[in-house]
This record gives sequence, C-alpha cells and structure tokens, in this order.
Amino acid sequence: MKRSHVSLLLVAVFLHTEVSGRNPSCHFFWEMQRAEHECREQLEKQHLEPTGCAGLWDNFTCWAPAAEGDVVTNPCPPAIIHLFGRHGQFSRNCTKTGWSDIYPNISNVCWSKEPKDDKLVFYMVVKTLYTLGHSLSLIALVTSTLILCLFRRLHCTRNYIHLNLFVSFILRAVAVLVKDSVIFSYNEATDCSTQPSLVGCKVSLVIFNYFIMANFFWLLAEGLYLHTLLLVTYSYTHFAVYLTIGWGFPFIFLMVWVFLYCV
Repeated sequence: MKRSHVSLLLVAVFLHTEVSGRNPSCHFFWEMQRAEHECREQLEKQHLEPTGCAGLWDNFTCWAPAAEGDVVTNPCPPAIIHLFGRHGQFSRNCTKTGWSDIYPNISNVCWSKEPKDDKLVFYMVVKTLYTLGHSLSLIALVTSTLILCLFRRLHCTRNYIHLNLFVSFILRAVAVLVKDSVIFSYNEATDCSTQPSLVGCKVSLVIFNYFIMANFFWLLAEGLYLHTLLLVTYSYTHFAVYLTIGWGFPFIFLMVWVFLYCV
C-alpha cells in the first residue's frame, strides 16, 4: 500500500475514535495485523502456486494466487469498514509481469473524503466543555467534603449522608477524567505494545457504572432520610442502613449485570 494511503488512514483513525480500552490507532493496527496473520496462514495452506501471480499481502488486503489474465476483486478490509462504513470493492489484474496496480483508487471506494474539520472541532469543544465541567464540579465537591469533615458541629446523620453523596460524585468525576486521560490520549510517540488491554477497559467500565448507580442510591438514601424526618415521628434508622443502600445495593445490581453480561 502506498505511503499516501497510510497517512490518510492514520488521519481517519484519529477522526473516528471509538470507545475502547486501546489507543484508537493501536486498535486499527492490531486489526490489520490480525488480517495479515490470517492471510499468511491461508497462503501457506496453498502448496501449489499457479504459473501466473503468487498470493501476497500488500499491507492492506490479501490477494489470492491467480492465473495470468485473471482479475481478482477484493472488498474493503473490515478495519476500514469499521471506520467509514463503506463496502466498496477494488481489483487487480494478473499480467505477465505480475500484479497490476489497484483500481479504482482505494481512497475513492473504501473511505470518505468529505471534510471532517467541523466535526472534529465539535467533538473537541464538547470534550473540553465536559472536562472543564467535571473539573469544576470535582473542586467544589472536594471543598464541600472537607468542610463537612473538619467542622464537628456539622457531624450528624444528615450530613453523613450528604458526605457520602459527595464522595460518590467525586469518584464518578475522577473516573471520567481518568478514563479520558488513559483511553483517549494519544500522540505520535504512542507505543502500541504498552497499550491497555480490553480487560482493563471492561474493568474501568464496571467501576464507572458502579459510581453512577451509587449516585442514584445515595439520592434515594437522602429521600428516605427526609421521609423519616417529615412523616415518621418516632423512628430511628441506623446509619449502617443508609450505607448499605448507598454502597451495598449498587454492588449487588452490578454483580448481577456483570454475571448476565459474561454469560
């Protein structure tokens, strides 16, 4: 494959970032490496080569052996289809001198040349805004948590519930920022051999979902406590019950979800 094609593909990979436990460019390269491995295995099984053109891997797709005068047509590789969703085809002729050049041009049939600057700017603005929002929220929550912890006069069941609610939001914000910094950070010096595995991505997703559920369950604990204060005159609920609701129930539902997802 020509260098110009490689350059265009790298730009396309960064413009079509997927949620994955790997750097997007590494994910693309690993898909191509897997396709190359499968191609070479198929070519090794073919012991007899025709007198025309031998099978080969051209760093883009696999070409099966062909006799002189044959026309071989291949579809766009799955790695490219995942990026652009275009199911084009391109061909090569087997001639006396070997394989001809690919036609039509791969860039015309397998990926789009539509301008994506506006789309890229939009996503960058959105990411910047929600990163800024989470950062400001994190600062405010940490400040509120320190105030509740440092002043003894504020130590009571109601504020303990507030404190745990703040902590759940802090952990959720941290999970978002860490996820973005690890998964979506890339540069020219990225080493694909050091990229995290999909197992790490799944673990981070599970933890992130746990914090989201903890947010809602601590809101439920807030509501139950207010209900107890307003409507139940002579009743006392131990704080351990609220701890079970806020941190325990999300863990139970999360384990059920993980089990069903794995099964």
